[in-house]
Amino acid sequence: MLTITKSIKRIALVAVTLLFSGCAIYAGINFDQIYGKAAPQQRIAPPASLQANMYLTEVKPIIENRCVVCHACYDAPCQLKFSSAEGIDRGANKEKVYEGTRLLAANTTRMFIDAQNTAEWRDLGFNAILNERAQTPDANTQAGVMARMLKLKQAHPLPQQAILTPDEWDFSLDRNQQCPTIEEMSGFELNYPQWGMPYGLPQISDAEHEVLMNWLSLGAPMSSVSPPDAANLALLEKWESFLNGDSLKQQLVSRYIYEHLFVSHLYFSEVKQPVFFNLVRSRTAPGKPIDLIATRRPFDDPDVDRVYYRFQQVRETIVDKTHMPYALNADKMARIRALFFEPEYEIDTLPGYEPELAANPLSAFRQLPVNARYRFMLDNAQNTIMGFIKGPVCRGQLTLNVINDRFWVFFVNPEMSDSPKVSAFYDEQAANLLMPAEHESNTLPISNWIGYAKQQGRFLRAKNAFLADTFKGGEHLTTAVIWDGDGHNDNATLTVLRHFDSATVTKGLVGTHPKTAWVLDYSLFERIHYLLVAGFDVYGNFGHQLVTRMYMDFLRMEGESNFLSLLPADIRHQELANWYQDADQNLSKFIQGDINQFSQPTGITFKTDDPKSELLNMLENKLKPVSSPRYDYRQATLQPESLALLEQIDALKGTQATLFPELTFIMVEPAAAKSRPQLFTLIRNSAHKNVSSLFDEESNRLYEQDDMTLVKGLLGSYPGAFWQVKEAVLPELVKQLSQTTDEKSYQAFMTRFGVRRTDPNFWSFSDAINTLYRENYPIEAGLLDYNRLENR
Repeated sequence: MLTITKSIKRIALVAVTLLFSGCAIYAGINFDQIYGKAAPQQRIAPPASLQANMYLTEVKPIIENRCVVCHACYDAPCQLKFSSAEGIDRGANKEKVYEGTRLLAANTTRMFIDAQNTAEWRDLGFNAILNERAQTPDANTQAGVMARMLKLKQAHPLPQQAILTPDEWDFSLDRNQQCPTIEEMSGFELNYPQWGMPYGLPQISDAEHEVLMNWLSLGAPMSSVSPPDAANLALLEKWESFLNGDSLKQQLVSRYIYEHLFVSHLYFSEVKQPVFFNLVRSRTAPGKPIDLIATRRPFDDPDVDRVYYRFQQVRETIVDKTHMPYALNADKMARIRALFFEPEYEIDTLPGYEPELAANPLSAFRQLPVNARYRFMLDNAQNTIMGFIKGPVCRGQLTLNVINDRFWVFFVNPEMSDSPKVSAFYDEQAANLLMPAEHESNTLPISNWIGYAKQQGRFLRAKNAFLADTFKGGEHLTTAVIWDGDGHNDNATLTVLRHFDSATVTKGLVGTHPKTAWVLDYSLFERIHYLLVAGFDVYGNFGHQLVTRMYMDFLRMEGESNFLSLLPADIRHQELANWYQDADQNLSKFIQGDINQFSQPTGITFKTDDPKSELLNMLENKLKPVSSPRYDYRQATLQPESLALLEQIDALKGTQATLFPELTFIMVEPAAAKSRPQLFTLIRNSAHKNVSSLFDEESNRLYEQDDMTLVKGLLGSYPGAFWQVKEAVLPELVKQLSQTTDEKSYQAFMTRFGVRRTDPNFWSFSDAINTLYRENYPIEAGLLDYNRLENR
């Protein structure tokens, strides 16, 4: 009987599929017959028009707070980006950017770079979500995907249940995306009636729905961003003049600056209302419209005789997962002059753009002083390392499972690099410092990895010999080798926190002592940037992404080894053995050999039987004057007894900690009258035997060693869960939290204190938390992303 029933269901499914496919073709013919042929429309209204004002004041805030929170980056479902008027008009594409198995690099589809108008995007395979036929109210609402998706949600709101049925709702990042065109919408509506937009979240309010439908019926007139005001334009002209001097030295310095800041959002901190810009390469000089040079990488051949570096206004909504603000001002310009132009040196000729040269910054910029390059990166070290995380991608497990879930970062004192011997050493090692991007975006992984492993081994042996001579007998090998931020720079201490396939970089030493720490010197700092930011192509083939991941293994271990060199020799080996439990045979040989060749004794006298903790304490004390306390939850504006309760949350460990998502954002409403809500982030740190397994991370997990880190404020872009609690109820929350030991009790906890994705008040809570974030940190804040919200 069961077999017959399954057969009937299978036959019915085939019949329905054929019916819907036929309906799609028929619907397509009808659309053309009823509303005319589709063609891109002119929707961008002049900034001063009534249509632009309606879009900017009424429509855009709804789109940002209800649509952009899921549709804003490479990982936006269907490549649909609501973060700009141009992105909305561009529409959707069924191809995934994150496709780790492709044999050949994909064509790039970067907004504002790879096409300049909607017609060009249509040629690149993007389908309209707005009506592109006759511009009548009926056509605009019946022949537009966005309008149909909104109406579908209003007709089929979320079911009245706290947790959505997993068989009916898929929230995994690699889920099958439908991406229906307007011709396919009828079939989509029949097959997935509950999948209207916003997907898997509460419907928007009736008032918001009316605003959007009215706007769509009018043909969806939009406006791009307003141009910069006079104050911003004056500083823009000053900086463009500065970066486009004619001398060879000026051209080379500007190329170096561009290749390090091309993913940052630059702003002029001297104006009252900053505007964000991208630094781009143009064929045209300042004073003329930008003629963008669109290449995969910032160091690819521009194919012009002269490159100009220009400021292009950011035209997309600022979202946290891609936002890296970088301040420019008179002090910054003076600093660049002091680093690169006051020292006496000559530039004989500009380096070319051959991949094997341009992908290796230690060769391409060898004529610039090492000290100047290193200090330029150190001045804004958080921004540089943040580029590893937010730069060319929004997420990526393949590249991020190469780092531990939480570790501290320190830097070698730049005075040590201000030496002709150091520059000569890097010149001698040029052949051993080649980078994977020299093979561009199509790479054969195994053969290239073997070659890079050999060259890294040669480099480390040479480096260890160089250091052995420098620190002979352990002389000077003390905490003095660690940069102290010159007494004022809070970039001297950083914490990196991985959240599975995303990560965060923040100033300060966050949390308790970590399992590992890195110490970055100039060459390592530079190579990581060119590996993971300047040289990484998210559209590259499987081999390119895999070799990048495997190469990062070497660089991570080099940073760890730099830290371990400050410990007694026998402890170095013990720590590495602990950090790389069950490592494969090739990696074990590398650890026991090349990475571990440095044998000079430490110059530090240790007094306990736990030298690593002792060393971390020394570094904490040394760097305390410049270590940012911003994320210390004990600084929150709450009662002392409440802060004590927060300490209990921070102390969660082991398999109990494993129950919680990577990031939980918490809003506590203080008991004190008129006090603003306090925001916190509870971070789960997943423990591993080692982080060198490429594809089977699960087998390396050590669940019993998981722990949590609680911080003040929002840290991370992708909340997995929200909690909302009044300060007076914190004791009850902590008590129930201590009893949360399995999935059932976790769900009970969320029912009491959580704001689930199904909560009728979800959108009001979302607005409140995003508003608080923006008010607390107006320059740094960006909209959060809800693609990781759990359904539990």
